Amino acid sequence: MNSQELKDKVLQVLENNKVGTLATVKNNRPHSRYMTFFNKELTLYTPTNKETHKAEEIEANPYVHILIGYQGEGVGDAYLEVEGKAEIQEDKELKEQFWNDYMKNWFDGPEDPEYIILKITPEQVRLMSKGDTTPQTLEL
Repeated sequence: MNSQELKDKVLQVLENNKVGTLATVKNNRPHSRYMTFFNKELTLYTPTNKETHKAEEIEANPYVHILIGYQGEGVGDAYLEVEGKAEIQEDKELKEQFWNDYMKNWFDGPEDPEYIILKITPEQVRLMSKGDTTPQTLEL
C-alpha cells in the first residue's frame, strides 16, 4: 500500500472512532485513560481540565501514546497506535470549536478557565488492520 492509501485508511479509522486511550508517563510508568478525540488533518485534540494528572504529566513529559479504533469485535479489528507530542492549548477559538453541551457536566462553558484542549501532534502512526500480521507505519 502506498503512503496516500495508508493515510486514507488512517483517516478513515479516525473518522469512525472518537474514543481511545491516552497514555502519559507518571513516575517513569505509563498511565492510561479513555479520552474523546477529534481529528483535524491528522492532529488530534481532546478536551480536559487543566487541574488533572494528565495535564501535569504532559507538562513534565509531552510524549504520549494513543490507541484508537478497536471496536471489540474480535481479532482483526482495525486500530491505530499513535506516538506523538502533546501541548496544552488555551486558545479561545479552539475551546469554542471543540465545546459541546455534554461538557457542561464538568465546565461552566467554553470560557471556563479550567477547560483546556490537549493538542497531540503525531510523529508516527501505526495501522493494524484486518488480515495484516504486522503494522503499517505512517511516518509524519
